[in-house]
Amino acid sequence: MKLYTFDAAPNPARLGMFMQYKGITLDTVQIDLGTQEQLSDAYRALVPEATVPALILDDGTVLCAVIAIVHYLEEQFPDKPLLGRTPDERARVLNWNHRLFSDIFSAAADAFRNGHPSYVDRALPGPDNVAQLPELVERGRTRLAQGFAMLNEALESSPFLAGEQFSFADVDLLAAIDFAKWAARVTPDESLEHLHRWRAEAKAALTG
Repeated sequence: MKLYTFDAAPNPARLGMFMQYKGITLDTVQIDLGTQEQLSDAYRALVPEATVPALILDDGTVLCAVIAIVHYLEEQFPDKPLLGRTPDERARVLNWNHRLFSDIFSAAADAFRNGHPSYVDRALPGPDNVAQLPELVERGRTRLAQGFAMLNEALESSPFLAGEQFSFADVDLLAAIDFAKWAARVTPDESLEHLHRWRAEAKAALTG
């Protein structure tokens, strides 16, 4: 296996925390998004989607969706499971992964890619040029504030997002909050006490 990634980017950060928690080390190549190395002919020959991270399996299969990569790695490295231990747990984790991606990651990405001068005509990831829509910047920030309020309510009665155990849903939310801060300049309001309590406990679980 070989992993192509760029540690500073949000999707690689999700995978990086997953691997950190489980103690997984892979043969890794950094693809510099700052110089648009992901758009080079050499990288697109390996990963036509021109995105990171991408995990190339020994048989040549390319996995370029984080959720697919972590499911594959969970099977290969089952210790310290992050995707649930029972069918119910697995369903809850995956449900939160989807909600976080559509409600939080996508909102932060809209705010960032539609307003940053470096992403003119690059408003969506991938090899194709897509024009920016400036109105999506404020809409993204509004969606983030609404999403954080929803998460605070969900965490009122649960120690972690998917239940009693730290999971990849919590990893995703840690990455999403960091992404929203630098990409959209949005952080959870101080009044969201359950979300802030969760964040401290999730960080401790990740590193402990």
